[in-house]
Amino acid sequence: MAVTLSDIRAAQRRIAGGIVVTPCQESIPLSEMTGARIFCKLDNLQRTGSFKERGARNALLRLSAAQKKRGVVSASAGNHALGLAFHGKLLGIAVTVVMPDYAPLIKITTCERLGARVLIHGSDFSQARAEADRLVAAERLTYIHGFDDPHVIAGQGTMGLELLRQVPDLDAIVCPIGGGGLIAGIAVAVKSLRPRIRIIGVESTATRNFTTALEAGKPKRVPRRPTLADGLATLIVGANAFELARRRLDEVITVSEEWIALAILRMVELEKTVVEGAAAVPLAAMMSGKLPKLAGRRVALVVGGGNIDPAILSRVIEKGLVHDGRITRFTARISDRPGGLAELCRVIAASRASIKDIAHDRAFSGPDVSAVHVVCTVETRDRAHIAALHRALKKNGFPLVVAK
Repeated sequence: MAVTLSDIRAAQRRIAGGIVVTPCQESIPLSEMTGARIFCKLDNLQRTGSFKERGARNALLRLSAAQKKRGVVSASAGNHALGLAFHGKLLGIAVTVVMPDYAPLIKITTCERLGARVLIHGSDFSQARAEADRLVAAERLTYIHGFDDPHVIAGQGTMGLELLRQVPDLDAIVCPIGGGGLIAGIAVAVKSLRPRIRIIGVESTATRNFTTALEAGKPKRVPRRPTLADGLATLIVGANAFELARRRLDEVITVSEEWIALAILRMVELEKTVVEGAAAVPLAAMMSGKLPKLAGRRVALVVGGGNIDPAILSRVIEKGLVHDGRITRFTARISDRPGGLAELCRVIAASRASIKDIAHDRAFSGPDVSAVHVVCTVETRDRAHIAALHRALKKNGFPLVVAK
C-alpha cells in the first residue's frame, strides 16, 4: 500500500494535540565540531521518549470501533511498544506488546507502567512476531506493525512536515534506518515538497537492514548481531517502507559501534541530551567523516529516541571516552622493591595524566620475583596525550603492553 503526501498531511491533522511538536534548534557546538550547520530534531522529547508515538497514535485512530473494542497487539523491541501503550491508554484501547528478551529493561517497565500487557518471548524480533501473530488468531486482536504499517509510516512522516517548517533552506536530513518506517515517511513528505533536499540514511554496521535490501533488490533477513543501536535491530527492513524509501533516498551509509558510542557521549556533553544508540547514528555519521559534501550545509539530524538503560549508558560513556582517547589502559613492568610504584606514578603525574585505577599482578609477571606487572587505567586529554604518556613511560624504563 502506497503512502502519499496527502496521507501524511491527514495524519498530521489527526494526531494534532496528542503529539508534541518537538524543537529543532541549531546546535552551535555540533556545528563547530562537524563543519556543517547542525539542527537537531529532538523527538526524544515526546512523552515516551521516541518518535514512534506519531505512527502509533495515527494507526490507533484509524481502527474501526470493533477493532478498538477488542484491542491491539504488536511485536516491538521497545519504542513502538511504548507509543502504543501510552496512546492506547489515552484513547481507551487495550494494548498487548510482545518483546524479545534483549529489550531494554527501562522500556519493559515503562510499558507496564503505562498499562500495557507485556509478554517477553523469543531471542529476536521474528520470534516475538510469531507470538504476536498467535495472539491475533487466538484473541482476535489487531496487529499494528511497528515500521511497515502504512498508517504508522504516514504518522512518522509528520516529522518531515515539521522539519520543513522549522528549518528554512534545509539542505539535508540525516536519519537512522532500522525497519525503515521513519525514513520512508520523512522521504515521502520532504521529497514531495522539496525534492532538492538530500535524504541520507544511516545504519549501524551491525544491522545493515536497508543496505542488505538494496544489494538484494528486496528486503532480506539479516542475522542479529550485538549493537548499541538496539532500536535498529529489526533483522529486516519493511517491504512497504523499502519500496517507498529506495527511490527517494540519496545515500545510505553505515557507522561503527565505536562512533555510535562516541556520538552518545557527544550528545550528553555538548547538547546536554541523553539519546539511545539508534538516535545517535546521524551524529555518528557526521563525526565519522563519511559525509564530507555536507560541510557548510544546513543539516537536520533526526534524534529519534532517548530510551537508553542507565546501566548501559554508563558503559557506553566509558566506551566513548576510550574511543575519544580520554581513558587508556596499559600494563607496565615495575620493580617490586620500595619506590617502584612511586616512580611509575611520578612519570604519569609529570605527563599531566590522572590515574583512575591501578592493580598489581604478581602471579603472572614472569620469572623475575623482584618485578611486578601493574595494570593502570589512566585519564588523558586525547590520543596525542596518550602517545606522549607512552613515550615518557618507555623513556623512563617502563616496558608497556597497551590494552586494545
